[in-house]
Amino acid sequence: MSRLFASLLVLVLSGCANHPPPPDWLLTAGSAIDAHARYWLEGRDTLAAGQLEQARAAVARTGDASQMARVELHACAIRLASLQGGECPAFAVLAGDAGEGERAYAAYLAGRLGETDIAKLPTAQQQAWRQPSSLAGIADPLPRLVAAAALLEAGRLPPAGIALAIDTAAGQGWRRPLLAWLRLEQARLQGLGDTGGADAVARRIERVLRER
Repeated sequence: MSRLFASLLVLVLSGCANHPPPPDWLLTAGSAIDAHARYWLEGRDTLAAGQLEQARAAVARTGDASQMARVELHACAIRLASLQGGECPAFAVLAGDAGEGERAYAAYLAGRLGETDIAKLPTAQQQAWRQPSSLAGIADPLPRLVAAAALLEAGRLPPAGIALAIDTAAGQGWRRPLLAWLRLEQARLQGLGDTGGADAVARRIERVLRER
């Protein structure tokens, strides 16, 4: 999702002949992080919580505040993708010992990214932050959804970004963010007096809610 905690995942793929095998804690954390994201986005809270605790426990064995911060930022980014706010209290506990990149990413999630910190984001997120109309250029669905939510948090997401977020969540079968973004679009259309559009979105919400 972000280069801030990409080291938790990239090294899992580095087991070729010219690289040492990744340590056990990294394999465990990488797998648990992926599973946590999937379960949370699907609305399977108990399973998601268990995987997050497994990732935390694995990374805690390193005693590295930056690595631990990346796990917390991952969890906060997943919540943000479902429009549950960009503040990250669990990261705040580690912020003093984490790196500049982690602090910049936390500000990004909260919609308060400063100009000097933009360069600390991955390239695609930098572009989307500077030009919200380029959001569709983020190829990976999860970073795209997080970027849309971060722009919304900052009050900079255009209406087309809501439609893109809905399509992204729907395309992946991510029930929790899909419902959140649909409800946001329903409220927007109601505010515009577009009763027909709002009713159509309401019917789609009902269909999603029926599939439990």
